[in-house]
Amino acid sequence: MVLITSQQETKEPRRDYIWGLSPLGFHKVAYVEWGKKTHGPVLICAHGLTRNSRDFDYLCKAIKHNYQIVCPDLVGRGESDYTGSNLTYNFAQYLADMVTLLARIDSQEVHWLGTSLGGIIGMMLAAQPNSPIKSLILNDVGMIIPSIALQRLGTYARNDDSFATFEDAKNYFKTALSGFNIIDSKIWDHITKYGTKQDEKGGLSLTYDAVIGEIFRNEETPSLHFETYWQSIRCPVLILRGEASDMLLPEIIKKMMYFRPNTKVITIPQCGHAPSLMTIEQIQIIENWLHSQSTPFQKLTQIAHTL
Repeated sequence: MVLITSQQETKEPRRDYIWGLSPLGFHKVAYVEWGKKTHGPVLICAHGLTRNSRDFDYLCKAIKHNYQIVCPDLVGRGESDYTGSNLTYNFAQYLADMVTLLARIDSQEVHWLGTSLGGIIGMMLAAQPNSPIKSLILNDVGMIIPSIALQRLGTYARNDDSFATFEDAKNYFKTALSGFNIIDSKIWDHITKYGTKQDEKGGLSLTYDAVIGEIFRNEETPSLHFETYWQSIRCPVLILRGEASDMLLPEIIKKMMYFRPNTKVITIPQCGHAPSLMTIEQIQIIENWLHSQSTPFQKLTQIAHTL
């Protein structure tokens, strides 16, 4: 059993933000932070295309006693600024904002967990020379993003619906995020709570800028290729794949393993795109991986906390 002091205990995360800069000017990038601030290793958790930082609450609450964890809202999502322009909703902007976040954290050892879009950003950062990313967890995303999966995501990303009741919104998420394969109603409540906000008409709107989905509107979306980034990554990588995923197909895994045969791959049964990372079993997989990648000093610290 992990023991911590009352000073370290936090039922809710700390909230803060950084400034990002785009052709439109400055924008706020919000983040939540769990665990005790240290100068040691940090875990950054980055969400998917239309998701937000609170997708990782279950994971963070389970492991916050041993790690400092930072979960950003990418621009246009969650508590970050919505710019209404695709000049800010692109990989160049996401990378620039995350580099600013890395500077704020000021850690020489960063472990990156990314779901879907968050995983692509992690690959791009880990592939850079002298990258501070020391290990990478890719949640249901790889070096190729199939066209059919992008078209499906684009359909939901363009959605700017308003919901009359909490239950209406909850039912929407159960359909849009059916790949999560969530059974617990309390988890759907959590997703709905942080996936919606009250709008001017008294209803509930989604907590992302629907402009994000406009890039998928006009023509058939081609597959995206990140092979160059994948081949440049030097840190250890864990891949989680939903068994029924349309995003990370078995043939993509096979190609990725050709370039990096030491990559660890775990298939999550009865999941599509993407594993929620909210179940005990999935959280344990991540915790085991982080423990295997920890520095000797951190391992000794974790042992000391259990005494």
